[in-house]
Amino acid sequence: MTSPQHTETADVVLVGAGIMSATLATLLNDLQPEWKLTVLERLDAAGLESSNAWNNAGTGHSALCELNYAPQASDGTVSATKALNINEQFQITRQLWSSLVENGTLGAPSTFINSVPHISMVFGDDHANYLRARYDAFKPHKLFERMEFTEDREQIAQWAPLTMHGRGAGRVAATFAPEGTDVDFGSLTNQLLRHLGGRGVSIQYGQQVTTLERQSDGSWLVSVKDRLNRDNNRVIRARFVFLGAGGGALPLLQKSGIKEAKGFGGFPVSGLFLRNVDPTITAQHNAKVYGQASVGAPPMSVPHLDTRYVDGERALMFGPYGGFRPNFLKQGSLLDLPKSVRAHNLYPMTRAGMANLDLVKYLLGELTKTRSQRIEALHEYYPSAEESQWELIEAGQRVQVMKADKAKGGVLQFGTELVTSADGSIGALLGASPGASTAVPIMLNLLTKCFPAKMSEWEPRIKELIPAYGVKLNDNPGLADEIMGHTASVLGIK
Repeated sequence: MTSPQHTETADVVLVGAGIMSATLATLLNDLQPEWKLTVLERLDAAGLESSNAWNNAGTGHSALCELNYAPQASDGTVSATKALNINEQFQITRQLWSSLVENGTLGAPSTFINSVPHISMVFGDDHANYLRARYDAFKPHKLFERMEFTEDREQIAQWAPLTMHGRGAGRVAATFAPEGTDVDFGSLTNQLLRHLGGRGVSIQYGQQVTTLERQSDGSWLVSVKDRLNRDNNRVIRARFVFLGAGGGALPLLQKSGIKEAKGFGGFPVSGLFLRNVDPTITAQHNAKVYGQASVGAPPMSVPHLDTRYVDGERALMFGPYGGFRPNFLKQGSLLDLPKSVRAHNLYPMTRAGMANLDLVKYLLGELTKTRSQRIEALHEYYPSAEESQWELIEAGQRVQVMKADKAKGGVLQFGTELVTSADGSIGALLGASPGASTAVPIMLNLLTKCFPAKMSEWEPRIKELIPAYGVKLNDNPGLADEIMGHTASVLGIK
């Protein structure tokens, strides 16, 4: 490739102006302020895709209410291991956010995080018995010690009144975690990027990365198409590239040609939510109520009735309802999925698809749902909901990771996947929930993988920003009380 005359240089290029790039850029700018950072976003503003408040559930994912993080084994037991890991990660995120509030990087906490209890609610004997087993497994752990369990309808009505209005007979069980939160990741992303812009970080909109080519010296030539001015197309030579473009990260990772990208594919799942902004209704519910996913449904499709705080206004959302479009981004191309199929990932994707036919069945069922059927699903969690008060909105696109597996040929990988080159010159984040909530530990993991020689130099500053860095709070009760108490105080979490 012959470089055009207009060539720029940067130490780090971050593709995508969402919460992941904003988090990584914030860390790098603090740890290595002399480095030249460039953030490239194809749209005309930050956080318009998955980070946008209406394109995600806003849950500060800490495994307090998400039942899919603690499945029941065939012998009836429930393990808290995965849930503890996710909660530990969110505690790391809370620590960084607290430090950024204290040093003025972020504004008032209520502009991006609000205290909203997390509730798990299930119906029927089997689900109630499972929830009790989950509670018994969680309660002894420090990070879940405040969790409560009840089958008393009056108690549940105090926690989440709308869920009990007009409810018929039948067994209902719920757990309650008062320290839950709602997060406006769009606001958080924009605050971080505004601060970075004031510190000399170049944040450029309307810029689409078209190709990536590694050079013999380990650097990358990043070809950029200016969607607003064709005469401004250019190439940026960067020592490190981060692909944090949500669903758009997979196609770019494939263009990089690194061997670590082999075998990865993606399956897009879109989501719809019902939204209610009537103050007389929203004032009656302050909780995120999560239930059990339908058979075959991906974790991101767990039904939930959520309190949301967006731009200072309170709203209710219920969903998500699954859907399918072949584009990897909400504002992407319908050719994204077919163009992502390569020789190296065709077999893994086929095998993963064959092993997850229940997901296909679920999506087909979701696609054919009528409005009345969607309202019927809402009534399971809010029995007296009036259909006329709810509008259907389209949420963001999520791309489920599919990857090669020696034993199975290919598997569907839920959650997030960090892919980095052996030389540490490029990294990409694939996947979905609980991604945004665990952005800080994910980016710290990326720093460890891609900048191992710098970590000893950076660690003291990381520990200033994240006092419990490298420590499991669940195993250190005294430190947990100190750290969680401080971050709760700074961030306004009850």
